[in-house]
Amino acid sequence: MDRTVAARLRYAFDNSMSRGAIALVGYLALASIGMIAFFALIVVLFHIAPKGADQPGFLEAMWLSLMRTLDSGTMGGDEGSGFRFAMLGVTLGGIFIVSALIGVINNGIEGKLDELRKGRSFVVESDHTLILNWSPKIFTILSELVLANENRSRPRIVVLAEKDKVEMEDEIRAHLEDTKNTKIICRTGSPLDLKDLEIANPRESRSIIVLAPESQNPDPEVIKTILALTNNPNRRPEPYNIVAEIGESRNLEVARMVGRDEVQLIATGDLISRIIVQTSRQSGLSVVYTELLDFGGDEIYFHEEPKLVGRTFGESLLAYEDSCIMGLQLRDGTIRVNPPMDTRIQAGDKVIAISEDDDTVRVSGNVEPWETLESRVGVAADAIREGRVKAPRPERTLILGWNSGGVAIAQELDRYVAPGSVLTVVADSDGAGQEVERECGGLVNQKVTCLESDTTDRRVLDSLGLPEYDQVVLLCYSDTMDEQEADARTLITLLHLRDMAEKGGHDFRIVSEMLDVRNRELAEVTQADDFIVSNKLTSLMLSQVSENPSLNAVFADLFDPEGSEIYLKAAGDYVQPGREVNFYTVAAAARRRGEVAIGYRIASDAKNAEKAYGVAVNPKKSGMVRLTEEDWVIVLAED
Repeated sequence: MDRTVAARLRYAFDNSMSRGAIALVGYLALASIGMIAFFALIVVLFHIAPKGADQPGFLEAMWLSLMRTLDSGTMGGDEGSGFRFAMLGVTLGGIFIVSALIGVINNGIEGKLDELRKGRSFVVESDHTLILNWSPKIFTILSELVLANENRSRPRIVVLAEKDKVEMEDEIRAHLEDTKNTKIICRTGSPLDLKDLEIANPRESRSIIVLAPESQNPDPEVIKTILALTNNPNRRPEPYNIVAEIGESRNLEVARMVGRDEVQLIATGDLISRIIVQTSRQSGLSVVYTELLDFGGDEIYFHEEPKLVGRTFGESLLAYEDSCIMGLQLRDGTIRVNPPMDTRIQAGDKVIAISEDDDTVRVSGNVEPWETLESRVGVAADAIREGRVKAPRPERTLILGWNSGGVAIAQELDRYVAPGSVLTVVADSDGAGQEVERECGGLVNQKVTCLESDTTDRRVLDSLGLPEYDQVVLLCYSDTMDEQEADARTLITLLHLRDMAEKGGHDFRIVSEMLDVRNRELAEVTQADDFIVSNKLTSLMLSQVSENPSLNAVFADLFDPEGSEIYLKAAGDYVQPGREVNFYTVAAAARRRGEVAIGYRIASDAKNAEKAYGVAVNPKKSGMVRLTEEDWVIVLAED
């Protein structure tokens, strides 16, 4: 029986000790009280008193013992042998107890600091942007959100990923020198774990960005993360504002079923392929996309304007001095980019405008009928030229390099080019030829050939007859090489192509795919006319949609060949070359063709980075410009 009691007591003691520093402090406190009371009792029972002093009572003796327990130097002034020996015992016991207490407190503080370092504490924030998972895209997203948050009060960004908190903070500091008024908070945890997800406080978030993690098959993890948010038993009743990236288009339907109306999905594979195809066919288009997608210049805004109710979409084009109207959001939420010019604007409709900020989307005065507007803003009608209809001609496209996105690029390109076009694929990849033959056999407008060669070999490039091609696309070997090695091969090929074009006086468009934004910047240092497509555009799009979910439908229309897209067309088709006109005149000329003019490109500045390579998006409409035959007008058009 005694043995059982002892075992139970030992078991209870062990359990209490396992509670950590608080239990240890409690036991030390009890030991201290017991020791102080013991020696105080000895002083009282044996009538021990300091020399020349009255006999202390029990409480006074406890006080004297406590002082000597906390400060061993106090007994230096004690007199009387009996009292000294009693206080010596108290002091020695106090030394051990206080030392143990200091050790316990120190360990407890270190444990708490380790816990904080692990990033496991709850985020007591509200109206914050929550980013789930970690990838190289996060730095571009953070920098864009910092710019978007400049006019907000106490903005917060919370990052939750399976990565060490301190490591995340160090990498963010290395990439973002100044976060301005935005505070970035990092937490360590799995977005798939409901308990870890609660740490980031998604219920109080303003928007949630779900990044594809760095794994072989990230889409299922993204879908499960969306499921953890939308089907969480502790979720908020109001809909979330979630934007997530999906790599494979075949996974979009499942992601939509999981996210329903709460998730805006960005199909990164389709997005990159469409951007590569569109930018390869039009020099300068990449600069326009970057301008619209980042928060540093002009962006796309939605604005309801009562003064436009009853007017047509065409009349709204000249109603704004500092903004370019590109479409309408109907009151039922439907997005219409470049609708018919006679479309009537109804109450509750919003204009979709390219503007410097949301507060710059304002009409320039009273809105009048089109003829009155033309007269008031100084449209030079005699300078407007009728557009020339050009029959589409077959194109020759060269793809150097290969990855899993190559098939999508070939299929997307087939939707743009004229019948009789030619697509040549040259890749140092065993499976490229088989994949091209298997997946690209159904192309309608292009004949496809595939060669297996080293795309970094100058002799191979010289043998291809590059001047015969209209555009060259460089794809990185992302399926078979790591990020830096793939980018290095792309950069070597790009340098060879630039040198060949310069020495031979050739003029062919080059668009290159790179994975690391830093390598893109390195390539741009040498020459920036040919755009380098990377994950940056995906990051910019995720940032924009997280701030305004309606933008996803606008971008989907812009990147879809079936809708209105951005084109750079010869300026001579719109206004008389060499004549100085205001941009109102250019907009009026585009309107006659059922198009929306949103800017222009000056050919003489095409290699000048300080002037955005000649691209001007949303210019001041009253500003004067002299366009030549070599310049372009940037328009929204169906073809």
